[in-house]
Amino acid sequence: MSDVIVVGAGMVGAACAYYAARVGLDVTVVDRGPVAGGTTGAGEGNVLVSDKEPGPELELALLSNRLWHSLAEAGDFEFEPKGGLVVAETEEVQRALVGLAGKQGVEHAVVAASELRDLEPHLAEGLAGGVLYPQDAQVQPMLAAARLLELGARSYGHGALRLRLGVTVTGFVRSGDRVTGVRTSQGDILGGAVVNASGTWGGEVAALAGVHLPILPRRGFVLVTEPLPPMIRHKVYTAAYVTNVASDSAGLETSAVVESTQAGTVLIGASRERVGFDRTTSVPVLARLAAQAVALFPALRDVRAIRSYHGFRPYCPDHLPVIGPDPRAPGLYHACGHEGAGIGLAPATGHLMAQLLTGATPDLDPQPFRPDRFPEEPQ
Repeated sequence: MSDVIVVGAGMVGAACAYYAARVGLDVTVVDRGPVAGGTTGAGEGNVLVSDKEPGPELELALLSNRLWHSLAEAGDFEFEPKGGLVVAETEEVQRALVGLAGKQGVEHAVVAASELRDLEPHLAEGLAGGVLYPQDAQVQPMLAAARLLELGARSYGHGALRLRLGVTVTGFVRSGDRVTGVRTSQGDILGGAVVNASGTWGGEVAALAGVHLPILPRRGFVLVTEPLPPMIRHKVYTAAYVTNVASDSAGLETSAVVESTQAGTVLIGASRERVGFDRTTSVPVLARLAAQAVALFPALRDVRAIRSYHGFRPYCPDHLPVIGPDPRAPGLYHACGHEGAGIGLAPATGHLMAQLLTGATPDLDPQPFRPDRFPEEPQ
């Protein structure tokens, strides 16, 4: 019997397992697929503060940013503290960017139009300016998830971490009203607590326990170029990306997001649309992303795109993740609903989860993330 069962071996689940093992808890991680086989494996590895509105999510992002730097000392997962550059096409948008940066209260520098190409020599001409966020970073998300699980398995304190892949959770074990384990395709697994870190499928797992979480899939595509000589120094995106992140629209929204990787490829995004779990590749969306990237970096015009990939972000209606114990099902905890910020927010989520599981005073107020904040689903 484990102290904690974590359902989900993506980035958030790996972080929850790692921090739980680190404080001495015995952990079992269960996933129906491989490590990072869901949303994590379809992400860009963003560790951002720049796209967060002032409030609880930004506080979570700042805590996570500090934790990522600590983790990078122990883990080899291509952590790049490259900084993020948000650019504006018009003076009006530039004023809005500067205003948002002032409200966020995080480290930043206003960049005049004449200074943009000092930071990014290949940027298009005619942009109105931008804001540089030095704290923005990038990781290789699949490496990071695997590495955290490996580190957790080294038995920090008196804890241990076991990984059970190819095991599907089909229900929950209860003692009275309390959740005391999970029913799976390979038998029951008992534990003192269960953490639902199922990402986009977090609502489906919650429903197995009879509780409602309004988590919906939001599809996104990424284009990958052939390897190039060093060309793009920061994560660069237009102001529309911030607007799209905060949008409630179910329709297609795209914005230029361009960054290099350590392997030399350039990642091009970003798109968002709520189309259920439709895995169809949309050539028109990819063409739109390519055109927006070329408009931002004209030097990409003659570069080949060698592949594309896509996945599903776990969308929550209020754009905040779900973190903490569920009073409707004692013994069940949730760590899901991070939408496109799960990679960046994972360490803080796992750290808070370990504190909540052990009764320690959490470093951040968990109330804004509580699982029962949503209206119950109509009967």
